[in-house]
Amino acid sequence: MSAPERDGDGYLADMSIWTPEIGKAMAEADGFEMDDDKWEQVLKAREYFEENGLVPPIRKFAKYMGADQKAMFKQWMTGPMKPITKYGGLPKPTGCV
Repeated sequence: MSAPERDGDGYLADMSIWTPEIGKAMAEADGFEMDDDKWEQVLKAREYFEENGLVPPIRKFAKYMGADQKAMFKQWMTGPMKPITKYGGLPKPTGCV
């Protein structure tokens, strides 16, 4: 599968083409390790986006997930919302990520 077109930050140029396979291929192309737990967070973020029409800030998302925010930062080794939204085919998060 060829990699879809992405913007300068690595986000999908066309969010409507997202599939789990595309998300996983993007993570792989970036050399990013996706385990089941991270993948579940990606799918939950998509669910949140569909329900609310926006990408949640990390505090809200951690609460939505019933997860510890600090643990999420450790797990992703970065602001979690950036890779979560990137590999989930969602818009870039705004504000504090």
